[in-house]
Amino acid sequence: MKIGFDNRKYLQMQSEHIRERINQFDNKLYLEFGGKLFDDYHASRVLPGFSPDSKLQMLKELSDHAEIVIVINAQDIEKNKIRQDLNITYDTDVLRLIDSFQSSGLYVGSIVITQYDGQDGANLFKQRLEKFNYKVYTHYNIAGYPTNTTLIISDEGYGKNDYIETSRPLVIVTAPGPGSGKMATCLSQLYHEHKRGILAGYAKFETFPIWNLPLKHPINLAYEAATADLNDVNMIDPFHLEAYGETTVNYNRDVEIFPVLFSMFEQIYGESPYKSPTDMGVNMAGNCISDDNICKEASCQEIIRRYYESLSALLKGTSTDETAKTIELLMNQLNLTIHDRKVVDAAMARAKKTTAPAAAMELEDGRIITGKTSNLLGASAALLLNVIKVLADIDHGIKIISPEAIAPIQKLKVAYFKSKNPRLHTDEVLIALSASAATNPNAEKAMAQLAKLKGCQAHTSVMLSSVDIRIFKKLGVELTCEAVYETNQVYHAI
Repeated sequence: MKIGFDNRKYLQMQSEHIRERINQFDNKLYLEFGGKLFDDYHASRVLPGFSPDSKLQMLKELSDHAEIVIVINAQDIEKNKIRQDLNITYDTDVLRLIDSFQSSGLYVGSIVITQYDGQDGANLFKQRLEKFNYKVYTHYNIAGYPTNTTLIISDEGYGKNDYIETSRPLVIVTAPGPGSGKMATCLSQLYHEHKRGILAGYAKFETFPIWNLPLKHPINLAYEAATADLNDVNMIDPFHLEAYGETTVNYNRDVEIFPVLFSMFEQIYGESPYKSPTDMGVNMAGNCISDDNICKEASCQEIIRRYYESLSALLKGTSTDETAKTIELLMNQLNLTIHDRKVVDAAMARAKKTTAPAAAMELEDGRIITGKTSNLLGASAALLLNVIKVLADIDHGIKIISPEAIAPIQKLKVAYFKSKNPRLHTDEVLIALSASAATNPNAEKAMAQLAKLKGCQAHTSVMLSSVDIRIFKKLGVELTCEAVYETNQVYHAI
């Protein structure tokens, strides 16, 4: 798809800027990493050209100087909090992060359990990690946090926390999700380092909002849409404006907490090294946008996608009406409607014409292909076949899947899995296609087109099963669905 972001420039600028920040202090920097260190698909969608693993690649350039500290909140362990995009618990995600970092050549130094109060789940998780020979530290609740700075910056405050032993100049502090206690962990370390005579530094790496873009730029509004359930709001950084006369963008939580941080920095350092929340950041993404119009359009599409996601979550009972209304207000600010997403009208028109679920996909060249429900295929499966046939220049009337490949799958579903629906889902139709490719050159040619679906837009007139959604995601298709179930049943399997 069209590129609007210079990823190579970003990797170079970002790593250089972090090195400069390390040198600003006593060769020791605690860098709080907000957002996702890898698999950052939101960034890759709103900044076309941004690689989902850009931050990881950047850190690999600093791997000789960096170690990673993973933070998890004890209460999240106890509540079995779920990371929604992966559908795994936060403690399980810590294990996934450890493996992912180490397989990329990055050193995981330790894990910190915050807000620890002897919880059974936290104790079991700590024991599990220690069996794998990982260092596990515990940090505690501090009365009056974060406003009672006199207590916080004392031996009865941060002083009660375990001191995290680190060995490298750059300490990356990351977590499975928000609210884990990353910032508090960094500040606790600054206190302990200071007591040991080390003037360590703190900085924050958040990709969004992008501080040097306008407040209402679609990229920044897309971030608000992505965090609508957290009530994050972008705002002008008043401290930066007052200190430098320069307008920059930050978000409400950092702006609200900065006076407290400023006081903490003064008590730890003697004076604050930062005059504003923007000063604390090290994000260079805004300097690497190569085509602003492409990024604006991509961000507008992301906001509409987030709107559809919020409606689906509302129907499932996993979100509130307030989240959807918040995103709708963001759409209004940009004069966006669902009709600005071309595949929406195409899918709905096909559904109306066939009186059955339908789907549509927009190709890179702007062509829109549709798929309908049949006795053999679900609408999304039909769409995939139609699209790859078009891309392979195969006539619509030519069959690329043999009946011999389909019949056994239908028999398995109905006779053995007791399914009432013999229609093939996307995963099943792709398995059938791959089986046919062994003897059918057209099937092989069609399969070769699947890589071209990455970045294509798609919409379905009903909500899809988790299997179909997962297949579209693996193919890199940017999918939205109408918040409507295919049947009127109360129970719908996920």
